[in-house]
Amino acid sequence: MKIRIGLILWLAGFLFATPLLAQQPITLKEALNYALTHSESIKKAQLDVEGGRHQVAEVRASALPQIEGTAALNYNPVIGKLVFAGQSVTIGQPWDSRVGAQLSQQVFNQQVFTGLRAAKTTADFYALSAALTEEQVIELVATNYYQVLVTREQLSVIDTNLKNIRVINEIVSTQYANGLAKKIDVDRIKVNITNLENQRQELVNAIVMLENQLKYSMGMPIETAITLPETELKEIPNALDFPDNPGRVNSLLEMQVMNKQLELLDLQHKAYKAEYFPTLALVSNYSYTAMSDRFNYLYKSSEDPMAARFGSMLIGLNLRVPIFNGFATRARMGKAKVDYLKAEQDLRNTRQSLNLAHENAKIQLKNALNTIQSQRENVQLAQEVYVSTQNNYNNGLAPLTDLLDTENALTEAQNSYTQALLNYRIAEIQLKKANGNIKSLINE
Repeated sequence: MKIRIGLILWLAGFLFATPLLAQQPITLKEALNYALTHSESIKKAQLDVEGGRHQVAEVRASALPQIEGTAALNYNPVIGKLVFAGQSVTIGQPWDSRVGAQLSQQVFNQQVFTGLRAAKTTADFYALSAALTEEQVIELVATNYYQVLVTREQLSVIDTNLKNIRVINEIVSTQYANGLAKKIDVDRIKVNITNLENQRQELVNAIVMLENQLKYSMGMPIETAITLPETELKEIPNALDFPDNPGRVNSLLEMQVMNKQLELLDLQHKAYKAEYFPTLALVSNYSYTAMSDRFNYLYKSSEDPMAARFGSMLIGLNLRVPIFNGFATRARMGKAKVDYLKAEQDLRNTRQSLNLAHENAKIQLKNALNTIQSQRENVQLAQEVYVSTQNNYNNGLAPLTDLLDTENALTEAQNSYTQALLNYRIAEIQLKKANGNIKSLINE
């Protein structure tokens, strides 16, 4: 009974441990590490790497000795005859059986040798693709992570404004009840409250969808609840440094993958060209044959004078020389050459695209930082104007319209500042990716 209770408690702890841990604020570093372990895209890329290793082994097998065994049991209802000088001689027996083995070894086969190089290059291609997939997952998770933070910050702004305007609504409603305010003022405030409530509901729904998108990109179950610390969004440096790295583009995984793809296409062209080469193979086989006129004496030749058993063996070289195949090889080589030239064009285009992304990311990062600094000051100014207008309104020195206008201006300034924070983080992610060090996000 004690064992059963202990087992139940252990299972309960196991089942509820993950949800409880998920309630703790998850930092960007923790989200990225989780994604690297659980992302379906990364798991699939790792399976491609494993498949590449098996592909190398498969191609390597074609260069190793090939051994196969054979066996046969035959019954010959009608036995053929040979005629010599008018005399017929029966060949064979009604029953015969054979067992044997054959060995073949490629001595020279250019297609096999090229295939081995291609298989190893394919394995390297899958390894690079897996590393590139990891970078893409990091980029996606980090972007989704900051989008959730920004939307939650916008929700916080709406909640603060709703709290403030509801206080004003109570004051104006009391004033209206005492004949000190107009009905239009009460209606105007109600309209603002309704608009803010609608905006709040839209943001709540947006947060749910963005969190689901974040969890999906991380490989986390959608039903898992998560919370994110707000501090990760607001920590912005005051200056930027863009060190020059002339060899940056060539070191990027995108370029390495495409260069490896070019290498594969070149090997494909060489594999087709190898069809013009002759092939030479060593072959050897051995067989053992037993014959008898009766099945039950097939392996008892000593008791049946008509039975026979004998072995045979062959060792030789097989040479195959291609002569003409209707220009099929030339056509395949031409197609492979076109594919290679297209991949070269893609490589040049990718290089230009990566350089463009790098320069744009630097510009966007500078713009975002400038916007953050100006919007931070703008929020402070809008806050001061709102507080001053609120005091004037309370003292009867400013109309309600001015108060509502300054409140809307404050909300707009706060949202602009939050959006600038998001733009900065996204530009930062893009720049890290363009510099080939996006994995540094894991160590921050």
